[in-house]
Amino acid sequence: MRRKKYFKTIKGQKIPLPAFFPDATKAVVRTLDSLDLVNTKTLGILVNTYHLYKNINTKTLEKFAGIGGFMSWKGAIISDSGGFQVMTLAKRPGRKGKIFDEGVFFVDKNNQKTLFTPKDSIEYQMKLATDMVVVLDDFTPPNAGRKAAQETVDRTVLWAKKSKEVFESYCQRFNIVKRPYLLGVVQGGDFKDLRKQCIERLCEIGFDGLGFGGWAINAKGVLDLELSQFIADNTPKDYLLYGLGIGKPEDIVKLTKMGYQIFDCVLPTRDARHGRLYIYNSTSIDKISLSGNFYSYYKPDRIKYFQDKKPVSEACDCLLCKNYSRGYLAHLFRIKETTALRLATIHNLRFYSLLIEKIRSKTDVKVQNRHRKP
Repeated sequence: MRRKKYFKTIKGQKIPLPAFFPDATKAVVRTLDSLDLVNTKTLGILVNTYHLYKNINTKTLEKFAGIGGFMSWKGAIISDSGGFQVMTLAKRPGRKGKIFDEGVFFVDKNNQKTLFTPKDSIEYQMKLATDMVVVLDDFTPPNAGRKAAQETVDRTVLWAKKSKEVFESYCQRFNIVKRPYLLGVVQGGDFKDLRKQCIERLCEIGFDGLGFGGWAINAKGVLDLELSQFIADNTPKDYLLYGLGIGKPEDIVKLTKMGYQIFDCVLPTRDARHGRLYIYNSTSIDKISLSGNFYSYYKPDRIKYFQDKKPVSEACDCLLCKNYSRGYLAHLFRIKETTALRLATIHNLRFYSLLIEKIRSKTDVKVQNRHRKP
């Protein structure tokens, strides 16, 4: 058995792996339209089930044949389950939400309650018509003790089983032949035995892939590489392996070497809106290397850039770098022009698509060398 080489969409597209899916939480990557995404060579996006569930009714989705039709996006789409919102909107101190075996009660600022269940999550995702559906999971809080971590594993498995049943029933009821991938999520916090237990129980249910769920950052504030490797080692080789919410460029490089194939993160788009651009430490795209400190941050609001005629990066072919100077971008940020946010976001997403292209090209070379006769 071996890891899959392609992410296949329900429309028949084959997206080469690894792949990065920027977050289009509410069916939009902020400041961009779908054509902008295409021009950055972004092949797929991630939308958030819970936030869309609160904002777009199923009749609208049916009218447009899914979220892709609604936003005029023809690439791949993953729908996150709403599991991260279990942590941020229900469990976090000060929140009034409640988590129990049937699902989650979310309570908004107006004290209005919304019950969200594994069944709600799956059925709404099927209406979204995405290419990967993620089961609702109980996010293990950072620094959770063993008892609390075990409870999240038990509930995650319970919800996964319910989700799989709903998924199978929905596909049979509506005679869905081209099924989306169904992803289980591995919880268990820092306890390796609980992570392994979660993986084994999820595999008994049966999924197309597993995601590294919960808090991936260790006590030192960096990605827990040991735990990442442990999850990769214990995941079946024919399963898709997803680093949920993992998005630092250096972490993507490290995790692809472990076998992770899919990533999503708000980092490149959020950083762009805050005036932090990623640039390769290279003089051209051809010379980009992914070893050592291979990139830097560029902040366009510094005075020294106001009259700079150079592009933001010589190792980039995005709309910003091919057409505008550092001086002009600095001017746009200085006057708080929204065009600055668009151009910066376009640049950062092209940085990420180049990152994935470079990783893929290295992987392809290794595969070719492995099959080369001595």
